[in-house]
Amino acid sequence: MRAIEMRGFGGPEVLQLCERDMPVPGEGEVLIRVRAAGVNRPDVLQRMGLYPVPPGASDLPGLEVAGEIVAGDMTVSDLQPGDAVCALVQGGGYAEYCVAPLAQCLPVPRGLSMLEAASLPETYFTVWSNVFDRARLLPGEGLLVQGGASGIGVAAVQLARAMGNRVFATAGSDEKCRAVEALGAERCINYKTEDFVQVVRELTVGRGVDVVLDMVAGDYLPREIQCLADDGRIAIIALLGGAKAQVDLGQVLRRRLTITGSTLRPRSVQFKRAIAVELKDKVWPLLENRQIQPVIHTVLPLQAAAQAHALMESGQHIGKIVLQLD
Repeated sequence: MRAIEMRGFGGPEVLQLCERDMPVPGEGEVLIRVRAAGVNRPDVLQRMGLYPVPPGASDLPGLEVAGEIVAGDMTVSDLQPGDAVCALVQGGGYAEYCVAPLAQCLPVPRGLSMLEAASLPETYFTVWSNVFDRARLLPGEGLLVQGGASGIGVAAVQLARAMGNRVFATAGSDEKCRAVEALGAERCINYKTEDFVQVVRELTVGRGVDVVLDMVAGDYLPREIQCLADDGRIAIIALLGGAKAQVDLGQVLRRRLTITGSTLRPRSVQFKRAIAVELKDKVWPLLENRQIQPVIHTVLPLQAAAQAHALMESGQHIGKIVLQLD
């Protein structure tokens, strides 16, 4: 099969087209003929040598795919060979064939293309796990999404709005802010020209938001604490602004604040199965009814994976970048 491998760590140029043996599914796994694969920030970190591959996972990049099941262990599922699915994987997505745990496969939502379906798993597994499970966002509460124009951001904004929440976001240009507001954000704040703390507090009449979805961390963290209402929660999912921060723990104590974080890739299949069940029940109907929708910025062929990574690092995209294989 054709695949994209990393020839060392470094810039996008280390991503090279190669020929590999097809992977073999094990117990509880299926083999997928990949039609499209999503490109995500963790892929970039892996390429740079900053995100180690979990034991037993493929060394090929790619954490989400869409395609047809070819074969595998389907004894505990309604899925059959030939079914169109999208799947969250631990690696190996940049290839014509990929192995996925059956528990992490979901049917392609009705009416969506393979390209759209490939943009869903990593994004929605992450948003659901962190915003609704860990941070316990409830209907009617307020959410601030840092990086609202990112793949994670456009999903979080739409999903929280569909769930009945007030949604605010940040982005790095007026164009991005307009796009995020069109997706349902009450206000998207250009963090290069505005103080998001001041804007959030004004819009909430001094109360603050209940949850912050944070992919920046670093010196954003103490500012996010200022954005929180009492009993507020911050869910950290990335460290684009650095891994260290100075925070006022007195505020954490007095106002009963929670700061939490997680990475999805190393979690167990059982953990991800529980998220998949929630997504199929609560999110897939919203996708099928077009109450929320995939946002794809660019589609590139598999052999242009290096170009896809360069685009992601440029920060010029709004939504997802997807590789097409058929």
